[in-house]
Amino acid sequence: MLELKNVTLRLKSDDRTLVEDFSFTLGRGDRAVLIGEEGNGKSTLLQFIADRSAVESYCECSGTVVRRGTVAMLHQMMPDSMLDLTVADLFEDTAWYDHIDTLESLGMDTEFLVSGQKLSTLSGGEKVRVRLARLLMDDPDVLLLDEPTNDLDIPTLEWLERFLLRCRQPVLYISHDETLIENTANVILHLEQLLHKRVTRVNITRAPYREYLERRGRQFEHQNQVAFKQRADYDRQLQRWRQIHDRVEHEQNTISRGDPHGGRLLKKKMRSVVSTGKRLEREAENFTDFAHREEAILTRFDESVSLPAGKVVIDYELGRLCVGGRELSRDIRLIVTGGVTVGITGPNGAGKSTLLDKLWEELRERKDITAALMPQDYARALPFDDTPVRFLTRSGSKEESVIIHDRLASMRFTYEEMNGPIRSLSGGQRAKLLFLDMVLRKADVLLLDEPTRNFSPLSAPVVREALRSFRGAIISVSHDRKYLSEVCDTVYELTPSGLLRR
Repeated sequence: MLELKNVTLRLKSDDRTLVEDFSFTLGRGDRAVLIGEEGNGKSTLLQFIADRSAVESYCECSGTVVRRGTVAMLHQMMPDSMLDLTVADLFEDTAWYDHIDTLESLGMDTEFLVSGQKLSTLSGGEKVRVRLARLLMDDPDVLLLDEPTNDLDIPTLEWLERFLLRCRQPVLYISHDETLIENTANVILHLEQLLHKRVTRVNITRAPYREYLERRGRQFEHQNQVAFKQRADYDRQLQRWRQIHDRVEHEQNTISRGDPHGGRLLKKKMRSVVSTGKRLEREAENFTDFAHREEAILTRFDESVSLPAGKVVIDYELGRLCVGGRELSRDIRLIVTGGVTVGITGPNGAGKSTLLDKLWEELRERKDITAALMPQDYARALPFDDTPVRFLTRSGSKEESVIIHDRLASMRFTYEEMNGPIRSLSGGQRAKLLFLDMVLRKADVLLLDEPTRNFSPLSAPVVREALRSFRGAIISVSHDRKYLSEVCDTVYELTPSGLLRR
């Protein structure tokens, strides 16, 4: 139903290839997920499939996309042009009454479709549902979804999983939610940038995600075992060959000139030795390569960063949590001590980010701690016209510069990305930059709003491990089910009646 033939995409800015000579067929029953590190071209590839002209301004494109039917794409963000529309405006020209079953599967009633509520006032989950419903009104044959899980609360994530599993159309999607990928994907497309992003590779595996990771691990281990054995055998053979070569050479140099017959035999023997050496060289040229794979990011907090277990980081009380005069919650009480990681979850629109901002106001000027904030809107913390290197620079010393470049490289930034404007980075790369800033500043209290939402499924486990071993204090808002279960010591749900322990 959707076929890619020999697709190559190359960025004009740095002449970096994202995909090369890539072919793939998406067929009935496929729920294919695009994974890979940020900046590897996942969204660009999806955009190219949906509308080639959308990427031609910054990408050199070749290859063809064969569509057997209509293709509909759900973009990461709702376009600004839609924000002033009402829900009724969005569905005005559709025959939504012929899609009652679809609406029910999306958890939407018909009264909502004719409401005058502006799209800008909807929660993240509601925006995903209405846009997806609008796409389905046109009966598309293929669905492309670019990070539909961003900003979704846990109930909506679980709904999306059920929707994907029941969806009659083949789906190609991008997501950073490992649980959703594990529960829904049956085809894995892994976009990799190898050897400092000079070589691109796309692995296609028709298997669930966990099976793909296990199979991938076994393949790399086997390949490396074969490559190591070939080289070990070669080294032994080469050592033996050198011993024979040196002995024959010595015999040639010491043979008496009065023994022409013996000299002829040694020359013949040396020709045979040289021939054996050339054969070994030819065999070495065909050795199995050691496995190259795109490694996850490397990051960790300094082990010297810690807070005493008994230290009260914050003892916070709030009678009413309000936004725009509307009360969201009341009687909030939160006590956090050193060495504790707190997770706050709850439905979209419950006021979690607002609460985190209030906690930040309490902590940001404290002198006995070093607090750092990772907001959901990265623009609040990042100077988009600056470069990553300048953003991270404090003293300007040569030693600091070396450390910054090394740590950015460990986060898989290229030299061009390190020294280009932050606004040109992807959402995931901006998340890496904020994370690295907290590490370099040696912050001991972290306030994190959806910390893992933009990290790839391969790097998110590294981030979780770094946060799990962090010895300061963490207050976080998250809907990431793996993060909440693996990292957080205590999880609260923000409800109208306060924070309730889960």
